[in-house]
Amino acid sequence: MPTEPSPTSSEDSRPVIDTVYLCNVLRRLLDIPSPSGFTDNVVRACCEELSALGVNYEITRRGAIRACLYGESRRPARAVIGHLDTLGAQVRALKDNGRLELVSIGTWSARFAEGARCTIFMENGSCRGTILPLKASGHTYGDAVDTQPTGWDHVELRIDEHATTRADLDRIGVAIGDVVTIDPQPEFLDNGFIVSRHLDDKAGVAAMLAAIKALADAGKDAGQRPPVDTWFIFSITEEVGVGAAAVLTGDIASMVTVDNGVTAPGQNSRETGVTIAMADMGGPFDYHLTRKLIRLCQDNAIAFQRDIFRFYRSDSASAIVAGHDVRTALITFGVDASHGYERIHLDALRSVAELTAAYVSSDIEIERDAVDLGPLTGFTTQPTAED
Repeated sequence: MPTEPSPTSSEDSRPVIDTVYLCNVLRRLLDIPSPSGFTDNVVRACCEELSALGVNYEITRRGAIRACLYGESRRPARAVIGHLDTLGAQVRALKDNGRLELVSIGTWSARFAEGARCTIFMENGSCRGTILPLKASGHTYGDAVDTQPTGWDHVELRIDEHATTRADLDRIGVAIGDVVTIDPQPEFLDNGFIVSRHLDDKAGVAAMLAAIKALADAGKDAGQRPPVDTWFIFSITEEVGVGAAAVLTGDIASMVTVDNGVTAPGQNSRETGVTIAMADMGGPFDYHLTRKLIRLCQDNAIAFQRDIFRFYRSDSASAIVAGHDVRTALITFGVDASHGYERIHLDALRSVAELTAAYVSSDIEIERDAVDLGPLTGFTTQPTAED
């Protein structure tokens, strides 16, 4: 049952999500390294999956994907967006000891980089390595291993090649700016837990694709189309703050972002059900769209909870900052240890996919959104103290 139940809710009305498909897609995406700026291969894989689902798509110059489920009307179009890019690192400097200084791609703590296995992609070939603290051996440094500072200036990458000098690194072909991808090390447990790096936001993308499959399966049976054109967008630069800034069409009036939620002390997010964000560091999400998502959860017996994220921004924020006049909302799957070694539960991914499919199938409530500019007629209202 929903976390916040409604008398009108019915489990029979929930879209049917193929969780086996969802997990298989997630495994495939996790297998493909894709830090921001290094996303070509994961874009190709996502496009292949869209083709298999029979969905038309187009890509931008750099690889952001727009796939359209054509509806009964063109406007006011909707969008659902998730991001394919992940965290990673680049080579900042070649060290005299044959190791590499790093700079992060995206915002994540070097605390979670320590001990990570990784791949360095050079101009010609690649090599493997491990990110280590500068003082990595307790047999040499004793207690100093535990008291040294944490940060990107206090780690180095040890490559698995014969390299003890900078000249060795030059010989191997390592160069400043080379991309370093972090192994996800995924585990899919029988009890529904999924533990891996980069679940942000490949798990969200997998849920989006599972929702598309559910909609396609339902459409084949009933011959139905969404009420309006709905764009499924896959951005490639969310982790560096760009995301949806340049990939929306002018027809899109509302956009739901699918991303990770934060499960931690002081947060209401959970690893079960879908978490609907009421606000993030950019301010409140659209009043009407957010409450529509809540009603859809109640009406379709989709487990959910609400939360506010104080140190978080998503594709929704990048769209607004870029000047798009679009209603935005954020739905999330609860992630423990976000931007670290993350854990989620399949229950939350199923709920995210169910809500996504329900949103795409739902009726248009604000007809005025079909026009960019217009009179006051049809404009929305909000509660007053007298209501």
